This record gives sequence, C-alpha cells and structure tokens, in this order.
Amino acid sequence: MSDLADLTAVDLAAGFACGKFSPPEVLAAVEARIAACEPHLHALYAYDPEGARAAARASAARWARGAALGPLDGVPVTIKENVATKGVPMPLGTAASDLTPAAADAPPAARLREAGAVILGKTTMPDYGMLSSGLSSFHPLTRNPWNLARNPGGSSAGAAAAAAAGYGPLHLGTDIGGSVRLPAGWCGVVGLKPSLGRVPIDPPYIGRVAGPLTRTVADTALMMSILSRPDRRDHMSLPPADIPWQDLAISPKRLRLGLMLEAGFGFPVEPEVKAAVAGAAKRFAAEGAEIIEVAPFLTREMMAGLDMFWRVRAWADIKALPAARAAKVLPFIRAWAEGGANASGLDVYHGVSQIMAIRAAAMRAFDGVDYVLAPTAPMPAFAAELPAPSNDPERPFEHIGFTVAFNMSEQPAVSINAGYSAEGLPIGLQIIGQRFDDIGVLRVAALWEKLRPPSRAWPEVA
Repeated sequence: MSDLADLTAVDLAAGFACGKFSPPEVLAAVEARIAACEPHLHALYAYDPEGARAAARASAARWARGAALGPLDGVPVTIKENVATKGVPMPLGTAASDLTPAAADAPPAARLREAGAVILGKTTMPDYGMLSSGLSSFHPLTRNPWNLARNPGGSSAGAAAAAAAGYGPLHLGTDIGGSVRLPAGWCGVVGLKPSLGRVPIDPPYIGRVAGPLTRTVADTALMMSILSRPDRRDHMSLPPADIPWQDLAISPKRLRLGLMLEAGFGFPVEPEVKAAVAGAAKRFAAEGAEIIEVAPFLTREMMAGLDMFWRVRAWADIKALPAARAAKVLPFIRAWAEGGANASGLDVYHGVSQIMAIRAAAMRAFDGVDYVLAPTAPMPAFAAELPAPSNDPERPFEHIGFTVAFNMSEQPAVSINAGYSAEGLPIGLQIIGQRFDDIGVLRVAALWEKLRPPSRAWPEVA
C-alpha cells in the first residue's frame, strides 16, 4: 500500500507546496487503500471517487498557480453521514430514513469545502447515533481495523475505522455522549470533542459537537483551525476566537493533572485499561507534573435521568414516523426508545435536572486541577456484532461514564492512544480540560505523544 495514503495533513500541505506530490497522486493512493480495506471495514457511505477526483484536479491547479486556499487544499477528508453535505441524503444510520437529499452543507462540511479539502464521501453511524457501535439498520456492519472481529465504537464508527485504516488523514465525527472519543479510543486514533459551540454545527443541541478524528494531534489542531470558523446558523456557537491552533508547546512542570480511574457509574475499569492510564500519569509525573487523585462524581441517578431524557427524545422521533418506516429501526434502539413512551412531564423535568447535576458535578471535579486524565472507556473494543458492551437496552450506557459528563458540562476532551491490550487492541487515554480550553487539551495531548512508548504500526486490513 502506498505511503502517500498514510501521510499526515501537515505533511501533505508541505508536499503540495513544494511540488513533491500532487492532490491527484495522493487521492489515487487513498483510493487504492479504500479498495483494499473497504470490503472488510464498511466504513464509508456515499463514497464519491469521481467527485473527489474533480476536486483533487482543481486543487492541483490552484497549488500550481500559487493560489491554494490554505493548508487543507487537496487534503482528503471524510464527513460523518449526519453532517449534511449538499445533495447527499442523511439516513442517520437508520433504514427508517426517507433519504431526502440535503439542501446545503452544514457548517463543518461548508468550512472543509471552502478550504479546498477533497471530500471522499460520508462515513457510517448506527441508528440515530445512539449506539457506541458500528451496528446499523441501514449501513453494513462497520468493523475495527485492528481486529475485524471487534467493534470500532460509535457513533462515529466509520470515521474512526477510516482514520485507523488510512482513508486519508482527516475525518469529521460528532459527539453527544462519547461518539468521537469512544471510537477514537477503540481504534487508536486522536479524537477531539471540542467545547460546546467551538465548532458551529446545524442543528445544535444539548451536548452535541462536531470534532476531528485523525492520527496525530497536529492534524487535529490543523483541522480545528478550519472547523472553528464562525457560522451564524449555530445559535449555540461560541464567539469567534483567535486561537493559536498550531502552537502545541506546553511544559509539564507545575501542571496539575487530575487522575480519575473510576467514573462512579457503569462497568468497572478493566485492569489493562487502568494500568495504561495510570502509567500515563506516571510518565507525566516523571516530567514534573503534579498528579492529584480525582474522585468519581457520576451517579446512577444522574445517568438514569439523562437516559430517560434521551429515550423520550428518541421516542418522539420514532413515534412521528409512519408505521412501516418505524418498523425498520434497529430493534435494540426501538426497545430502548420505547422506555420513554409513557414518561410524564415530571420524568422529563427530572431528566433535565439530572443533566444540570452532571454539569455541576463535572465542574466541581476540576477544583484544584488544570486537566484530568481518565480512561476513554472501561474496556478495549468489544465484539463487532453487539450494539453495546452490555447488549441490554435497559442498561445501554454502562460504558460511557468517562465521556458523557463532559458533553453535559461543555468541556473539551480528547482521546489519544495510551497503549495496547494483551490482544493488541488500542486503549484510549482521555484528557479533559476546563471549559473553552480546547488548545490546552491539545497541548497536553501533543505532550503525551512525545512521552508515550512507541506506537505500533497502523493495521493493514486484508
């Protein structure tokens, strides 16, 4: 397989600028990678090689005349299928969709297209994005490149699988409870959940963000420099900010790093995961950081309230469908959503109150620390065919205790590889920051890239 498919976006921009290679040459290498891997992974939806080739040729012409649109001009990207791209239907992972083509690019897709990025197509997700899984009633089962018998995670399932397999360097996901970070952790890539509103998105919602999945922190930062540009369609977006995205230097000395090895809710952390995260803390400490134990703060009552709120929201969507379409929803998701069918107004109010309780508890956990280190998930990647590690629609969120709180608190958090299980599966380290400190989170992640043990070669799928 060609090395061009494995180059970072930073390296591609440098190569385009000096004429070492061209966007069509890079795209050809990525197409070859996709041809070899996609029959096994099923990471893509609405793959558009012809459109990508036209975009790559146009980019090459701009580079040749010194009129490149920026560092992403000619760089291959994928976009999660629930982020609208003009003319492409958004099935939202479910066979119940009516497949109406999108009228316009959503803000993240618009920013990437404006920057000259070569959009390969969309990536897969499970029904309504409400599973940490590659299982969908619409898409073929998406698998993990590190082990095809394992799950890539979700809901940004295809994005993470594509990033690990080398379908180009840049991939866009979304995250409302862990949907960027969980698949990033299970596929060994970098996945950033920005602060709420840092990346404008349409439609915005409580806890919902769009964020990059890449192989390096520098590529995530480069992508954020484009994605964070303003768009008035997001009424929850943050004010435009002049953030030095490419300045990733930080000293470990005097950093106060919290270490949270228990979430307070859900599955216990498996020993291999705990050892990898604790080992990361030791490496930071050896460089001068202060490690401070952070107690678990999430409770089952908090998660039950959030779960009910989400069930009611999902049931409202499913109930509005014609019966024939509603019957096509993945049975696990339908069974889960039906748990909200008879909820009262008081139940919904309690759910919203528990969201606010999660938010307050997460903020209190950061008293006295700059950043927190935690597992991304309690376990390595689970079986490919399962909708969730619990495989139980009554307790579907036992694995998101380390991620979901920071959606509700609007804090930035990144997953980055911390090591590998005895089976060779990646283990995610999550780095969480104070609200709005997205660049700080990336700086600590970039520091970890330097401190961690050597990473294994990326998987070759055949």
